[in-house]
Amino acid sequence: MIRVVYPGTFDPITRGHEDVVRRAAGLFGEVIVAVAESRNGTMFSIDQRVAMAQEIFADCGNVRVEGFNDLLMNYVRTKEARVVLRGLRAVSDFEYEFQMAGMNRTLNADVETVFLTPAEKYTFISASMVREIARFGGDVSKFVSPSVAAKLKDKNQTRGE
Repeated sequence: MIRVVYPGTFDPITRGHEDVVRRAAGLFGEVIVAVAESRNGTMFSIDQRVAMAQEIFADCGNVRVEGFNDLLMNYVRTKEARVVLRGLRAVSDFEYEFQMAGMNRTLNADVETVFLTPAEKYTFISASMVREIARFGGDVSKFVSPSVAAKLKDKNQTRGE
């Protein structure tokens, strides 16, 4: 069984993230969605982001969601994973992800990085764009699950008060 770690801040988790995870679940024995603590600040707390992802993947028996606050390669080692999964939306993502893969390989040569692209209809979606649209009251229902859309709406209504 090959265990893969899919790291990210997932602030919020989008349909693109979801698409990548569900396709990875068909390719790997176990997918760990590793929700990273962010030092740059996030809209949702790590506990909220973990809970949103857990709700979305509750129907996937070989997907688990965990929060982490460590160097990725240390986390991957503790999970006895052999693969790091990264999503690529566009060519512009590749340069950064390629550098990260090289650095991670230097830190742990036993771990491979695998890239998956989301379905074409999700390639333009980013969590930062979704946050911005939601912040200004726009409809994000095409970009995130209904439960995440509701949480974004609640979060922004609370901010406006």
